[in-house]
Amino acid sequence: MVRLAISPRLRTSPYYEATLAAGMTDATIYNHMVMPTSYGDPAAEYHRLLEAVAVWDVACERQVEVVGADAARLVQYLCSRDLSTLQVGQARYVALCDHDGRLINDPVLLRLGEARFWLSLADSDVLLWVKAVAEESGFDVAVSEPDASPLAVQGPLAEDVVATLVGDWVRDLRYFWFGQHDLDGIPLLVARSGWSKQGGFELYLLDETRGTDLWDAVMEAGAPHGIGPGAPNHVERVESGLLSYGTDTYPDSNPFEAGLGRYVDVDVDVEFIGKAALRRIAAEGPRRTLTGLLVEGVVDSSQPLDRSIAVHAGDTVVGRLSAMVRSPRLGRTIALAQVETARLGDELRIPDGRMVVPTALPFV
Repeated sequence: MVRLAISPRLRTSPYYEATLAAGMTDATIYNHMVMPTSYGDPAAEYHRLLEAVAVWDVACERQVEVVGADAARLVQYLCSRDLSTLQVGQARYVALCDHDGRLINDPVLLRLGEARFWLSLADSDVLLWVKAVAEESGFDVAVSEPDASPLAVQGPLAEDVVATLVGDWVRDLRYFWFGQHDLDGIPLLVARSGWSKQGGFELYLLDETRGTDLWDAVMEAGAPHGIGPGAPNHVERVESGLLSYGTDTYPDSNPFEAGLGRYVDVDVDVEFIGKAALRRIAAEGPRRTLTGLLVEGVVDSSQPLDRSIAVHAGDTVVGRLSAMVRSPRLGRTIALAQVETARLGDELRIPDGRMVVPTALPFV
């Protein structure tokens, strides 16, 4: 067993003590923070997400706040999606690229005001990127990391739990919309969102000193519904075809290769970083494709791989398998991989000799 050493160099979340008390057994590092990945019973955590409700510490999903006269203009310059119709109280999934069209993050963008935005991040140092772009290009903005720590409530009974907690107004909240709420002095931003296909909410805690209070309130509201602790679920995310930036992507992957082409607007009259490169890639077609794979045989695993696995066509490496699990819903082994687009019709195998067959995402 490998033990993770906690030090001041690594941040813990406002929910850290609560997750320890709840029995956290496994963790990883995400955005320089400790992120729980299991509480010791992966099968129960999976079924809880699919059949009831789970609470996840995802405070490592850090925010970059952009505020000021040029905030809307800077955010559009950073994002490869047309944001002209984004309203206050609405969020959108976006792709951030460098000047060569390489994907550097796939955050959720939230518009909190006419001139105030948050980028809710995947695992990369986007705060540094946004600060540099803003300064070098002369945008009139302030860029910072706000005191905002998401706690996810996910699963088919999540709406009942969150409605008990903050009121029935959340039942009318549309997907990727949010509102603010004061929960007995705990300031929250409540969004219908989350990294699963089972439905749910993210409660952005706006006072890091109240983490245990919020955790306990969610657990109390969820007790009649069978709530329990969990984490972004690896098996469910593979079944659902959800992209894990940095896991399912190469350092030089572009959004089209990562399955995010529908979030790239190269034919609209807005300027953004990487637009020329992305327009060229869109015209030529992506060199690689993120695909599902049906895998021969059985793998008894619900955990992430410790390294990627080469995908071969004959003696040639044509891709990289980044996740492989046994799917309870399909009763078979499935995987995610980026494979050279031109080789998707070939006979593909992994190094142990098993055949892998490309299939459309999501699996379920």
